[in-house]
Parts: sequence; C-alpha cells; structure tokens
Amino acid sequence: MRTSHFLPLLLICSNVVFFSGCGVSGGGGNAPANFHPVKPMSANELPPSSSPSNAGASLRIGQGQFFSFAMPQGWRIGEDGQYALTLVAPDNKALTLMVGNSGYPVNYAPGQFVYEKLMALRPENLQLSQPRQAQPVKGFQYAYQFDVSYAINGAPCRGSVKCHVQPAYDMCVMAMTAALSDASQWQGYSSWLPLVADQISATNGAAFGMRGIMQQNLQNSTAYAQAAKEYRDWSQRNWQGVTDDRNASVDRRNEQFRETIGGVQSYANPYSNTPVQLPTTYAHYWVDRQGNVIGTDDPNSNPNTGGTGDWTQMEQVKR
Repeated sequence: MRTSHFLPLLLICSNVVFFSGCGVSGGGGNAPANFHPVKPMSANELPPSSSPSNAGASLRIGQGQFFSFAMPQGWRIGEDGQYALTLVAPDNKALTLMVGNSGYPVNYAPGQFVYEKLMALRPENLQLSQPRQAQPVKGFQYAYQFDVSYAINGAPCRGSVKCHVQPAYDMCVMAMTAALSDASQWQGYSSWLPLVADQISATNGAAFGMRGIMQQNLQNSTAYAQAAKEYRDWSQRNWQGVTDDRNASVDRRNEQFRETIGGVQSYANPYSNTPVQLPTTYAHYWVDRQGNVIGTDDPNSNPNTGGTGDWTQMEQVKR
C-alpha cells in the first residue's frame, strides 16, 4: 500500500517557482538559452495514493434451532427448519444445504432420494452421475456422492451432493448435503463448498423427525479446519483478482489526483519505459540520454540548435 506523506508545497517568490523537495528553479546550470533545468518529482513528494487490502476470510460457526453450520463470509441463512437448512451466497448464485427425513425403508435408493429432494428446486433437465461411496457426516453410517447438473430458468448449474444414511431397525434416516452454484462459478466453488456443506450438523434430536442424531463439534473438527483452509485459499485467490483490478483503477484516479492537486503532469521519457512527473511550470519539456530534463514556454525553441546536445522533446501522457 502506498503511504501518504505530504502534498507538494508550491511557493512563488520573485517570479521564481519552487516545488518543495524537487528544486525547480527559474534558471541556471548548463541549459541552452530559453530553457531551464527541471528535476522530476519523486513519488513521496506527490499527493497520496491508496489501495484496498484484504484481511483474509474465514468460516463463521453458526447455530440455528436444529442445526449448526459453517457460514462463509457474506452468506445468509435461506431456511432454518426442522427438516432443512440452507445457506445462500450474496449474489444468489450458489447455495449449500442439508435436508433430511426419517422413516425411509432401509433399502431406499440413495439416487432416488437425492433426485426427489433436488426436484424441490424445480430444476430443468436434472442429471445425476453414477453414485460413488463417500465419507458420511457425523451421525450417519454411510454415504454416496453424486455430481449433478441442471438449469434454473435456462441458466446452467452444477454441483455435488451426498446422500447420508443411518439405518435404525426396519427404517432409516436419510439426509442430503448439497453444494450448488451457477455453472460459470462452479470451478471456484468445487474445492471448498462441498466441504462446507458437510459441516452442517443436526444439534437437536428432533431434526429430521427422529431423536438420536449425533451432533459434531465443528470447533474441534478436523473436517471443519480443512473446509476453512480451502475457503480461505479460494477467498484469497478470488479477492486478489478483484484487488488487482481495483488497484489499477485506483492508481489511474490517483495519478489524475496528483496531477490536478499537485500541479504536475506525466510525461513519457523516450529513453526509458517509466513516465516522469513534471511541474506545470513550463509548457514544453525536453530530455537527453542522461535523464536531464529542461523546460521552456517557447514552442519554437530547440535545444539541439547551435549546440552539441542530444535532446528529445517529451510527450505528455494522456489518461
């Protein structure tokens, strides 16, 4: 981050112009006739610039009436009931959820259960991959994972869902955790959102209509720690892209601010790739290969005329 020091102090005395810290004078040196030596201004002699910083992001543990959960920064609770909990992204293009019921037959197909629950979203062309065994959340005996794709109002969506099963006598409790997003955002979400979905935990025995669901202590969970790490890594990468774009915009505005408030203008040095900032004292500036700069108000003056110097006129940088 650039730090603010001070604004250049403009002093006008006896028709001689000075910028504090940069030593612009009305004459002297070895400059040709009608020209005056000029010292470019350094960055710490210019008005301040700033750029945003990111303090990092983390998952916040929340507690509802029936479920505990890990909440990404900026997200909100969509539903908090006895049978379901949903968390929704700020742009409404991603969500994570847990939904479940008790009383299913022990041989009820996990794919059928997942399909029925996802149909509550009213998706178009819902597609499920073949199931594969997965790690169940706390309180369930086994789980199956599916990749899903569908559309909402024509917008393609993707995600990952798990069906968790806990048999009990002649029936079972089934729950689905899901991480879903707009297809264009899924690549970013896929590394961490399914882990966040797995952090939803039933903390009230009445969840899903059946007592005995075991809660997990998210604060001490290694799975929660992994989810938080993946989320922080993603957030840092995502924020860095935003920061880079914003910094470029801020830098452009700050350069304009410097030029307006500080009484300076940016000029291209034809001998280097670095623009230099010069006071508005003169209308025309010339530079030689050694980086010496001279200024004049006479548009017809050429320092190369009648001398041995190698001067090139500098063009003002347009913003």
